[in-house]
Amino acid sequence: MISVVKKRHLQLHGAPIRLPNSLPQIRVQAGCQCLKALEFFREDYVGTPPCIRIRPAGRKNRIALPPAFAHNPPMLARVLSAAVNGIEAFPVEVEVNCGWGDTMIIIVGLPDAAVKESRDRVTTALTNSGFRFPMGRCTINLAPADVKKEGPSFDLPIAVGMLAASDQLQSDELDNFIMVGELALTGAVRPVKGVLPIAWRARAEGRAGVLVPPENAAEAAVVEGLKVIPVANLREAVGFLEGEIKIEPTQVDLSKIFDQSYDEEFDMAEVKGQESVKRALEIAAAGGHNALLIGPPGTGKSMLAKRLTTILPPLTLEEALETTKIHSIVGLLKPGQALVTRRPFRSPHHTASDAGLLGGNVNPTPGEISLAHHGVLFLDELPEFKRAVLETMRQPLEEGRVTISRAAGTMTFPSEFMLVAAMNPTPDGKMPGESRSSPREIQNYLGRISGPLLDRIDLHVEVPQVKFREISSERTGEDSAAIRERVVRARKIQQARFAHKRTITCNARMGPRELKSYCALEEATKELLKFAMTDLNLSARAYDRILKVARTIADLAGAEKITSDHISEAIQYRSLDRQLWT
Repeated sequence: MISVVKKRHLQLHGAPIRLPNSLPQIRVQAGCQCLKALEFFREDYVGTPPCIRIRPAGRKNRIALPPAFAHNPPMLARVLSAAVNGIEAFPVEVEVNCGWGDTMIIIVGLPDAAVKESRDRVTTALTNSGFRFPMGRCTINLAPADVKKEGPSFDLPIAVGMLAASDQLQSDELDNFIMVGELALTGAVRPVKGVLPIAWRARAEGRAGVLVPPENAAEAAVVEGLKVIPVANLREAVGFLEGEIKIEPTQVDLSKIFDQSYDEEFDMAEVKGQESVKRALEIAAAGGHNALLIGPPGTGKSMLAKRLTTILPPLTLEEALETTKIHSIVGLLKPGQALVTRRPFRSPHHTASDAGLLGGNVNPTPGEISLAHHGVLFLDELPEFKRAVLETMRQPLEEGRVTISRAAGTMTFPSEFMLVAAMNPTPDGKMPGESRSSPREIQNYLGRISGPLLDRIDLHVEVPQVKFREISSERTGEDSAAIRERVVRARKIQQARFAHKRTITCNARMGPRELKSYCALEEATKELLKFAMTDLNLSARAYDRILKVARTIADLAGAEKITSDHISEAIQYRSLDRQLWT
C-alpha cells in the first residue's frame, strides 16, 4: 500500500529529516509508522510524486532519491536595496542562494564589520519572528561587489532574501520595491541613515516604492511619485510583499511643513546696544557675505552670531532638499522629521580636525562645512583653530563645494555656507591700548590667520564694549522679524538679477563677469575706491569683496547704482586690512 504525503517536514524517531526544496510531495510505503508529518505542499508540482526510501545516515537522517529522479538546483532569490556613496545613493542587489552543505551564512561583496554582523541579527530575527531558519549553506552577494558596503541597512533585504530563497516567501513585488532597515533581535525594523537619497535613487531607477522603517518614512515621502511603505517588523514586511497585509503609503504635505511656524529661541531684540554690529550682520545676511567679529570678551560676539540665522531668509524647497539630504546621510534628522526647514547653524570646537571640518573617514562623509550648507558656520576663537585646518577652508569658501580624495575614491560635497568667526583683538582679550601683550605678541596672535583667508572674509566688524546705560536700559532694538523683512526684500532683488544663472543665489557668489555687469562705478566713486586701495594696500580679492558688499548695501537701500556712500560703508568693514590692531 502506497500513500501520498503532502508534508513539509518529516521526522524519523524524533530527529528531523532533511528534504530537498525540489520535492513537492512524497510517497511513503506502508510500514513507515515512525513518520511524523508537518505541512509540505507545492502547488506548482506536476507529475507523480517520487517514491522514496528513508534511512538513517550517521547522525543525520537523509532521504535517498530514486536514481532517475532529477531534483531542481538550489533556490536563488534577488532583493533590491541601495547604499549611500557621498551624498548620492547607488542601487545594490542582494542575491541569496540557499543550497546544500553545512549550515552557515557567507556574505560577500566587500561588506564592512556592521554588514558581516548582520548574519547574527538576521538569523535571530528570523527565528523570533516565527520563520524557519534555512538549513544548508546560504551565500549572500551584495552587488556591485567592487564597492564597499557599510552599515546595518542591509539587514531587512538580507532577511527577505533568505525567506524567498527558502520558499517561505513567494511574491512578485521583490523587483518593484527597494528596501532598507536594521533588524532588532525581535524582528523589529530600526531606523537607518541616508533614506532620502535612497528614495531619490528608487525613483530614478523606476521602482514603484521603498520599504523603510517607520521613523524614516516621512523623509522618504518628500520624493513625489514614490510609494513609501513603513514596515515596523519583519513579519509585517513579508505580509505586505505577499499581499496579505495592506499598508497605506506615507504622505507628507510640503506646503504645510514650510508654513509651520516656529517659536524662535533667539531674537536680535535681546541684544542690548551694538547697533553698528547688527547693521553689519544685516548686510552679511542680505548678501550671503562672510563676517569676522573682533572685540574683547563679553561684548556679545557669540550672542550676535547665534541670532544671525533668525534674520536669514527662509529656505526654498530646493535648498531644503539639499540640506535634508546631507543631514540624512549623517543621521541628524529626528525620527519622523521630513525636511530641514530652518537654516542650519554649526559651531565646531576649535580642537576640530581638518577631517571633522571638511569631511573624511575611509569612506568620506560630510564634515561641518557641508552640514552648514545653506546655513551658518560659526568659528568662535578663530586664532585658536589650527592654521592647517583653517587653510583647508579657502577653496570651499571660493567654490561652494569641497572635494575629498581618499584611497577609496573621490567625493564632492556641497558647502555653500556663511562663515561667521569671532576673535579677541589681543592674546589676553583686551584692546591693544590696554593689553599687556607686546606688539610682537599681538602681531603673532593675529598672524595665526593667514592673509588669503582674511581676504575671503567680506566684513571685518569691530565689536566694542557695551556701555552701562545701554545694558540697563529698558529699551530694546529691532526684533529679528523686522530685520528679516529687509533682508528678504534685498534677496528678492538678487534672485531677479541672477534668475538666468542657477549657480548664483546671492551677491557673495558673483564672479568676475557679474561684477563687471552689476557693479559698475561712476568716476568719482572709482577715485574713492582707488584711494582706499592705495592707502590700505588692499589686494585684488579685497577689491572684489568691497564691490560685492557695496552692491548688497545698495540693494538694501533699493538703489540701482552703487554710490560713494555705499563704497565708503563697504570700505570701513576692512578693519584688519587697515592694520587697526597693530
